Amino acid sequence: MSDQPLFTLDIDQNKYLPTGGREIHAILTVEATGPAERVAADVEAAEVIIVDASGSMGGSKIVEARQAAQAAVETLRDGTYFAVVAGTHEATKIYPHRAGLVRADGRTRKDAAQALRGLRADGGTAIGKWLRLAAELLADHPRAVRHAILLTDGQNNESAEVFDAALAHCAGTFVCDSRGVGTDWAPAELRKVADALLGTSGFIRDARDLTDNFRMMIESMMGKAVAEVALRVWTPQHGRVKHLKQVSPTLSDLTGMRAAADPLTGDYPTGSWGAETRVYHLCVEVPAGAVGQEVRGAWVRLVRPDTGEILARGNVLAQWTDDLALSTRVSPGVAHYTGQAELFDLIQEGLGARAAGDLDTATARLGRARRLAEESGNDDTAKLLAKVVEIDSGTGTARLRRSVDKADEIALDTGSVRTARMRRDPGEPGSSDGRSPAG
Repeated sequence: MSDQPLFTLDIDQNKYLPTGGREIHAILTVEATGPAERVAADVEAAEVIIVDASGSMGGSKIVEARQAAQAAVETLRDGTYFAVVAGTHEATKIYPHRAGLVRADGRTRKDAAQALRGLRADGGTAIGKWLRLAAELLADHPRAVRHAILLTDGQNNESAEVFDAALAHCAGTFVCDSRGVGTDWAPAELRKVADALLGTSGFIRDARDLTDNFRMMIESMMGKAVAEVALRVWTPQHGRVKHLKQVSPTLSDLTGMRAAADPLTGDYPTGSWGAETRVYHLCVEVPAGAVGQEVRGAWVRLVRPDTGEILARGNVLAQWTDDLALSTRVSPGVAHYTGQAELFDLIQEGLGARAAGDLDTATARLGRARRLAEESGNDDTAKLLAKVVEIDSGTGTARLRRSVDKADEIALDTGSVRTARMRRDPGEPGSSDGRSPAG
């Protein structure tokens, strides 16, 4: 029986390029299957729970945050290393009271609950400091599935330079899922955390929902069976990766995270894995070839950086043709996920224009976004857009709603990174290159 999930790599592309064409697009679907829960129970795990304790968290929010953090600790399986950090203008470890992390058991859970009861709201917000402390605490467990939960209700008080430096310092050391509660925080800041630390960001409208949300994040982390997996992409001489982006279940650009394995090969981190499916959009530029010539435009391997084990592999091909019917055909996967990325851009541009008072641009962008969401089957985003922009069923004209709840706007902003999986017809082949495990 395998000691880790089985990984497969499915590649969807149109390999045909016109005469002189150089750019290849491919959709990479990575799926991990198998007894992840059983396997994960044998994997070392380390968790840091970061709770915003700034002055704005006073009243019911700090009460709910204490309860949520306690629920997170209770959800950790026995033996998981953990710590609890209170975040203000400083970062303070409130449990354990000794150096480093502590293993979860009946006694340490009880002690952590006692420490959380003393959590008080006071001070400012310095998210970069909170993350740096988490990285320091997790550094003693390099082979573990390392993870942090971060909760905030306000905007970061650090300069952009300080915040960006902290994210760069922490990148590649742990995965962080962050949540904003209330309506005074900045979705763009938590999106930066999610992008840099390969996690998720989300909105909790009602503080009373914190406990369930924290519990679900810990349950997801407890299901991770492989601490780190990278997409290793080789391109031929004079070729290059133009971009590599995760496009499902959420959008995240991995292009700038490339670590050179050799002059022609780069590793792109994807974080920890359980039983799940993620989809990536790879764009590669290669030297132009002669009509009829076929080359390997990219060799994609899924690897464990800690062991060098190849988990799955596949080829992205290029063949030049003078047949326009072949070269102008767009892969269904590329078309779908390019549309999902466009949807995100439209929402961000529309919300930005609305905030700046440019209502004409906001109406055009958000109206187009709602139509695209409905056409692509992204029902969740379409529902969020409907609270901001309405479409006249008779004329098709888009109109911004006069009154929009701030919480609805934040929900749309944070939800814009979630994409809809491409719908396939029964029996439709998934790939031009087949499903490819390592063997």
